[in-house]
Amino acid sequence: MSRLFTPIRLGGVELGNRIVVAPMCQYSAVDGVPQAWHHQHLGSMSISGAGLVIVEATGVEAIGRITPGDLGLWNDAQEAAFAALLKGFRTYSSGRFGIQLAHAGRKASTHAPWIGRGSPLRPEEGGWTTVAPSPIPFDEGWPEPEALDEAGLRRVREAFVQAAVRAERAGFDLVELHAAHGYLLNAFLSPLANARTDAYGGSLHNRMRFPLEVAEAVRAVWPRAKALGARLNGSDWADGGITPDEAAAFSRELKALGYDYVHVTSGGLVPYAKIPGNQPGYQVPFAARIKAEVEDLPVIAVGMISDPHQAEAILQENQADMVALARALLNDPRWGWRAADRLGAPSPVPVQYERATRKTWAGYAQSHHDLG
Repeated sequence: MSRLFTPIRLGGVELGNRIVVAPMCQYSAVDGVPQAWHHQHLGSMSISGAGLVIVEATGVEAIGRITPGDLGLWNDAQEAAFAALLKGFRTYSSGRFGIQLAHAGRKASTHAPWIGRGSPLRPEEGGWTTVAPSPIPFDEGWPEPEALDEAGLRRVREAFVQAAVRAERAGFDLVELHAAHGYLLNAFLSPLANARTDAYGGSLHNRMRFPLEVAEAVRAVWPRAKALGARLNGSDWADGGITPDEAAAFSRELKALGYDYVHVTSGGLVPYAKIPGNQPGYQVPFAARIKAEVEDLPVIAVGMISDPHQAEAILQENQADMVALARALLNDPRWGWRAADRLGAPSPVPVQYERATRKTWAGYAQSHHDLG
């Protein structure tokens, strides 16, 4: 039997299979509110055959957005829009829905990728002051971020809490903290971005302090009947950055706080990282390392996973418990259907499309012409 199509439980949430739609930023919101594009994109993902769809990185405060087009969850209008979005999706999808809560830190206040290739916004373009553990710019020519003081740390921590409360009210089944790709929580974890000399910098214990404070505060308000996890870097792909050992240590701390899974990715912290991104499954070893070292903590692997047999092998070899896809699903939004066919699993095709895909409907298709 296909392991990819075997159910799995994360916390209090039962998933029908182990395919995850990874969070994919669309940079198409208005004032943080999802628009028609999000209905189109996420609606397509919701019938892809995946057991879980995670909504893109969603800012917990306005200055925590990567771009002005990022989704947000800090006000009533955003919460109401997400609630309406989910209500529509649940009508036709048997999958579960999560949201990734994020703060972009020093990588905030940028153009969308298709405008200036993600370069920083100038003040006259609506740019804002970014925040970080230390006043270290992301790259040459980028503005210096403001180091968060005690009041700033409290504000950001509370913003994550309030976003989680809103996510629960909107109806999400799962929340994922974004502690990867060089954004704020990842920046605290990495010595390459965190040069603090107070209780939040220096040793690994200190560098984990603020991300774990946020994680603990969110755990306190997120229902145990739902699922709570975190995305983290298995490596920064740069000398002096996060190591697999540190990623495993952070994962153990998250498990101790009651987190239900970790989603293991890599890179994005510094522009000079050397990432072998053209190799299929290049990040899977990081997920496998945490799965081997952190007992009973479900792990999601991600990164250049595109073939159903590749995905199945990752699970069969016990390198991860679930696999997340992004580019593969953009290229083929019906990836889950095709994976089920190739692995001999029950098809997740919606009933409205069955007569175009199943042999049992061949007679109907020949006698009716409603499919053109």
